[in-house]
Amino acid sequence: MDNFLWDITTKVYFGRGQIKNLGPKAAGYGKKALLVYGGGSVKRIGVYDAACNSLREHGISFAELSGVKPNPRIDSVREGVRICREFGAEMVIALGGGSCIDCAKVIAACVSCEADPWDLVCGREKYKSVLPVLSVLTLAATGSEMDPVAVISNMDTNDKLGTHHPAMRPVVSILDPEYTFSVPPYHTACGTADIFVHALENYLWHDNGAFLQDRFAEAVMLTCIKYGPIAMKNPEDYEARANLMWAGSHAINGLLSLGKEHPWVAHSIEHQLSAYYDVTHGAGLAIILPHWLNYILNDQTVSKLQQLAVSVWGVAPSGDGFSDAKAGIIKMQEFFASMDLPGTLREVGIPDKSRIKEMAQKAFRYISRRSYVPLSADDVEKILEACW
Repeated sequence: MDNFLWDITTKVYFGRGQIKNLGPKAAGYGKKALLVYGGGSVKRIGVYDAACNSLREHGISFAELSGVKPNPRIDSVREGVRICREFGAEMVIALGGGSCIDCAKVIAACVSCEADPWDLVCGREKYKSVLPVLSVLTLAATGSEMDPVAVISNMDTNDKLGTHHPAMRPVVSILDPEYTFSVPPYHTACGTADIFVHALENYLWHDNGAFLQDRFAEAVMLTCIKYGPIAMKNPEDYEARANLMWAGSHAINGLLSLGKEHPWVAHSIEHQLSAYYDVTHGAGLAIILPHWLNYILNDQTVSKLQQLAVSVWGVAPSGDGFSDAKAGIIKMQEFFASMDLPGTLREVGIPDKSRIKEMAQKAFRYISRRSYVPLSADDVEKILEACW
């Protein structure tokens, strides 16, 4: 196992009614906040009113940025930065899922910088300081409530890029599973797929003695398999929603990757689907993941993929590692299909193959050469072709 430092600064308030802690904790960071949220769902389910009331009770005034979209746009970041500066915001509070939280993080990191926010996301400019970020989570998926990473899209350039800074990790996150009761079945399924792939991308590395981290990752994946379908069928099942929410946080807060490499390949490929066609992230991952795993199944990876098949998908060992690994991938595809997730690019509205080569070349730029299995742009193109 490699050396590591794990420093989790996020205070998590988990469970029913924890929104009461928002105002008191926010008061420790100032008296002015920017609220960031998406559409009307936070108002319909009561999150908005509860948050506003808690903030007002503790003397915190706030400006608002609404309308943040899935695959959050750089335009929303720019507008949020403008509002923060004019209002004099001392913190940024996200009400919603990962898109709102990611948008809030980058706003908080760009307020102190003169450069255009996209230059900061691209890495052409450096972040200077980050306003405190607080979050109230309404969708179990990205794990952004406990990590220092944000993903932002620029639809003008067909780019979807990850950016990070240690201070982007939220200082406070409110995780009330009841706030996810209204998430529709399809988006519950997409969130479950996202959590599953986060755990799997941390899991897939050559054996280096990180035995415990692998068992943690298997537990997260098994939680998705058990509770994703339950939450879809019974949206107000508190146990299912709570377990998915906590799995989402642990899938990407750093725990699963401690002491090992964790290059993200499936995500790098999927980001192109979202950037070019605005595909829902979890749906894109469900399409790509099985084809990527089939493509990289070889003598070096077979033992790990067999382990995945046996430990996570319940495949009975046959003595043939390749057969077991393939059986596990088939079970994975069947699981995604059982949650009505798409299995092909055609199913998410991609009209033809005309941009596959372009997407493959762009994805290749962001795939580390230290990947679990190194891929060329041609390899990525073949994976996308198989997804067709």
